[in-house]
Amino acid sequence: MTSFNRKLTSLTLIFLLFAGFSLRAQENVQPRTLEIPDILEWKNIRSATISNDGKWFAYKLAPGEGDSEVIIKELQGEKEYKFDAGESAGGQISFSENSKWVIFAVAPNANDAKKLKKQKKKIYNDAGMVNLNSGEKTDFKKVKSFAFSKENSDWLVLHKYASESQSKEKEKWSGSDLLLYEMKTTNRMNIGNVSEYAFDKKGVRLAWIIDAFDKNGNGIQLRNMDTGVILSLDSDEAEYKSLNWTEKGDGFAALKGKKDENYEDKLYSVLGFSNFTKSGPQKHIYDPEDDENFPGGMTVSPNRSPAWTEDLSAIVFGIHELEEKEDKKDKEEDQDKKETAEKDSSGEGDKKPEPSKPKKNDDEKLPEMVIWHWLDKRMQSMQQVQENRDKNFNYLAVYHVKTKKFIRLADDDLRTVSPAPKGRWAIGRENQKYLLLGNLEGRRYQDIYVVDMKTGDRKLALEKCRWYYNPSPDGSHFLYYENGHFFTYEMASGKKYNITEDVPVSFVNVEDNHNVIKPPTRPVGWVKDGVSLLLSDNWDVWNIPVHGGKGVNLTVNGKKESIRYRRRFRLDREEKGFDLSKPNYFTTYGEWTKKGGIAQINGKKPGAKMLLWDDAVFSSLTKAKKGDVFLYTKQTYLDYPDYYVTGKSLANGKKITNANPQQKDFLWSDGVRLIDYTGDKGDRLQAALTLPANYQQGQSYPTMVYIYEKVSQGMNRY
Repeated sequence: MTSFNRKLTSLTLIFLLFAGFSLRAQENVQPRTLEIPDILEWKNIRSATISNDGKWFAYKLAPGEGDSEVIIKELQGEKEYKFDAGESAGGQISFSENSKWVIFAVAPNANDAKKLKKQKKKIYNDAGMVNLNSGEKTDFKKVKSFAFSKENSDWLVLHKYASESQSKEKEKWSGSDLLLYEMKTTNRMNIGNVSEYAFDKKGVRLAWIIDAFDKNGNGIQLRNMDTGVILSLDSDEAEYKSLNWTEKGDGFAALKGKKDENYEDKLYSVLGFSNFTKSGPQKHIYDPEDDENFPGGMTVSPNRSPAWTEDLSAIVFGIHELEEKEDKKDKEEDQDKKETAEKDSSGEGDKKPEPSKPKKNDDEKLPEMVIWHWLDKRMQSMQQVQENRDKNFNYLAVYHVKTKKFIRLADDDLRTVSPAPKGRWAIGRENQKYLLLGNLEGRRYQDIYVVDMKTGDRKLALEKCRWYYNPSPDGSHFLYYENGHFFTYEMASGKKYNITEDVPVSFVNVEDNHNVIKPPTRPVGWVKDGVSLLLSDNWDVWNIPVHGGKGVNLTVNGKKESIRYRRRFRLDREEKGFDLSKPNYFTTYGEWTKKGGIAQINGKKPGAKMLLWDDAVFSSLTKAKKGDVFLYTKQTYLDYPDYYVTGKSLANGKKITNANPQQKDFLWSDGVRLIDYTGDKGDRLQAALTLPANYQQGQSYPTMVYIYEKVSQGMNRY
């Protein structure tokens, strides 16, 4: 088939689809054709979530334009609650840990929002909390964020918006009211001037930052939610920010910044809290001003949240260069000029006339010009896109609390450094010498370094690496690809392992149509504890040991039956690597049938079990945290991706949403027919023929026949 014929065929199919619609409309026969207002009323499901016990499902149903609603359904019963949620199509929906409550954001309705925008007034969201047993709704006004107390379901916190008057003050502050709501008693307690808050994992401790007018009472406070005891952990006339708990909830860190008359930036220090007791946690402070080894002209960066390492032995954070205040720069320049003049008058210097500076008229709009210097390694357009990233750039550093030792991990020679899991090693990536060529030709390389987080020592692991992937969950190795093979690099020993040389398949992506030599297939990811990796050969999924071997084909039949095992569903958001002792679920795709499905893989026994397989797309799979209750979406040419509820076998799914029941009122295509044919080079190819509405086999379609005959020369007839 020539390229001209292919294009003409595509245009023909589009014409036929709309021709079928228009003929029906002309005959005044229902259903009718879609129009722009109908499209704007078409609804989407957003923010879908399931309760931990698997008994409730909540989502927001929103049109392209107009007001949305939150729908809460009982999955094994008849209860269903519906609430107006305003114009916003997004918004958070959260269940409590004990699955007794749900809370969601409520925006103003479309008409009110339009009026507020016209009046240039600020738009505030509210929050609605529902008792799932009774359906009773409690409203909270002007709430910008909210959170249940994680594993402890006794509390709800709601953060209110700051007063509009605060933004008009010369000395701005960000604190606003934080409301603590006790679920059992409905008692409320208000805490003023809170800028940040966060629960620990168990929800027993709530930490917050106070940011008040004139910094009066600023600091970090901690409340024990069981006893009600509130402790002031640090207080000062300073700005506190970036409150960050550890994943386990056994410590948190924050930043503390003070003004300095010589600099535009605040001078920050790092605070760490751990070892919680009844009398309070142990406090660790790292202040750069007290450390003579801290690089001059720099401070702790406010653009990176400090974080404890997993063993609580160190805190990692960012540092950046300080910017001097303009008046100080002017004074220094005046002093330089004065000294130069004195030298000139004494004959020690050469007098040079100063160039006159053009006067700037404040009312005059200066012409805008975008200039790219030929020595720039990044194109000017890229510099514009990455402007905010450049402003927030900082160098990684670490502070070891026991030895009280500061170590700078990144510098101008190695700018990008990221800690690996467990906090023993960090991985540095440097691309400066390859940046210009990479931006010009598209091939991007980087040197990879391994950095010892205890000493700061670094060693070059890979030079001019193009395909680097993430480190293992245990932080001991990282994955990379080179010349047709995947390798692991052991950071402690510096050893490299070709893990695919003994695997009886190729991991070169021969279907990649870019001008790239031996591009890799996309890795699936690391197995739990970093013992092995899951790799895809574009058909099957292979489990390959971290130091190499023959590997195990977990899916077995992918290439044999032309089935592609693609994306793995992440059902546990807290997992660290794939747990092959449990069932793993993958999307599947039939290369020639175009069928979609979901398959289950058990790492103990090779062979995939196809659970869903149909002329459809299954793009979402969710599991309740406590129980084998699963939700999936199914989409076809006729069906919106509505949700179905089922068990772990995914059999006999029950449809629980119907986003667009009005679809029955419109003309709709009767589907697609696959056409197999052979290309000019002898390749097996396929085309899709979209059928008109109410298509009947054997019925004459004059328009189709006419255009088909125009392009039929040299083609088989279908």
